[in-house]
Amino acid sequence: VQLQASGGGLVQAGGSLRLSCTGSPFGYIFHLYNMGWYRQAPGKERELVAELPSGGSANYADSVKGRFTISRDNPAKTVTLQMNNLKPDDTGTYYCNAQHLSASHWGQGTLVTVSS
Repeated sequence: VQLQASGGGLVQAGGSLRLSCTGSPFGYIFHLYNMGWYRQAPGKERELVAELPSGGSANYADSVKGRFTISRDNPAKTVTLQMNNLKPDDTGTYYCNAQHLSASHWGQGTLVTVSS
């Protein structure tokens, strides 16, 4: 499985961005994958931002609750992250992740830069 993330860019604080992640080949089991978005700021470890388990409810890092929304479109094999009211601390490279059983797949990352 290969994942492709897009939608990053430069935005001012308070602005919004929408990240998308698509992948192939998921075959007919994309809906069984647990999908998540992670980010890594310069000099810091990668952290979970939001996750949407297969058939489950979304979970968010405390720092993004109320501002970010993760969603998935199973027929389109896509997961998105709507990011509103962005803050400079949201700056980093955002990675899409897909997990199913023992398999874990990562995208190449998309850079988000929030200026103050």
